[in-house]
Amino acid sequence: MTQFGYFLSSEEYTPAELIEQARLAEEAGFDALWISDHFHPWTDAQGQSPFVWSMIGAISQVCDLPVTTAVTCPTVRTHPAIIAQAAATSAALLGPGRFRLGLGTGEALNEHITGEVWPHAQQRLDMLEEAIAVIRELWTGEVVSHEGRFYTVDTARIYTLPSEPIPIYVSAFGPKALDLVCDVADGFITTQPDADSVKTFKKAKGAGAPTQAGFKVAWGPSRDEAIDAAYRLWPNSGVPGELAQVLPSPQHFEQAAKLVTREKFAEQGAFGPDPDDHIAAFAPYVEAGFDEIYVANMGPHYDELMSAYGESVLPQLRTRKGKRAAAKKTTAKRSSRSKR
Repeated sequence: MTQFGYFLSSEEYTPAELIEQARLAEEAGFDALWISDHFHPWTDAQGQSPFVWSMIGAISQVCDLPVTTAVTCPTVRTHPAIIAQAAATSAALLGPGRFRLGLGTGEALNEHITGEVWPHAQQRLDMLEEAIAVIRELWTGEVVSHEGRFYTVDTARIYTLPSEPIPIYVSAFGPKALDLVCDVADGFITTQPDADSVKTFKKAKGAGAPTQAGFKVAWGPSRDEAIDAAYRLWPNSGVPGELAQVLPSPQHFEQAAKLVTREKFAEQGAFGPDPDDHIAAFAPYVEAGFDEIYVANMGPHYDELMSAYGESVLPQLRTRKGKRAAAKKTTAKRSSRSKR
């Protein structure tokens, strides 16, 4: 059955607001949490960027929802051995089965800060593959020494480990990245309602292999007010192609976002206080077959969103999903009988 989660946007909200959102999400009936991992926000208007591992520790003390990092880059800014330790501690704090390490190849926006050269796309994939191997080896609890193409680990051991293995989910937005996901990941992450990628991943890993997707909406007193707030904060969401991976600063994203008109921006997602608009925004992801679908709010009215989702949006989504599942079973039974 499809689960519906809430996406904590570390780029926009203060640590206190993120903790409040996690608590409110559980009260509203969301099933799980995503949390972004950034050093910089996408734009200066967003204005925040708390350290994700501190946030996960704090969230573990205020709610019991599962958490996935969406997504962490373990290749340039942070050595995979440090990610392995941070993830192990997070999983131990959250408790059995409540942490999934979401990984990806990252963006120059966050990764260039140490002065390292930002690698080309294929090298980023190769680095991610080696990083995942290092992380998993360290999670065995054994003393690890590793001399690889990209990373060195010298007699390292992680002592604080969770009671259950940590699943690794990997994001993909193209065929080469999806090939890697199918080879090395336990789960698949994306922000696109990409049914073909879901089918490819499940064919490679099994029908029960988990898939996650997320998108953004904006609650507000009116549709226009919600669009205005979201467009001021998140015009970067309309920046096309590979620019999101290669632009190095919030200022560069602001320059590129000038090409995104308000009218074009308003075509994405749901804006305003109509629950039906928000329910409709989930449809492409539900129809694509994702197991978990996460929604983020843009703008200041997240408490109103939580209340409305708890009262009407989430119950209707689950009712509609149940009706679809029942209809599919009925159709399958009829088809089976007709073949006899």
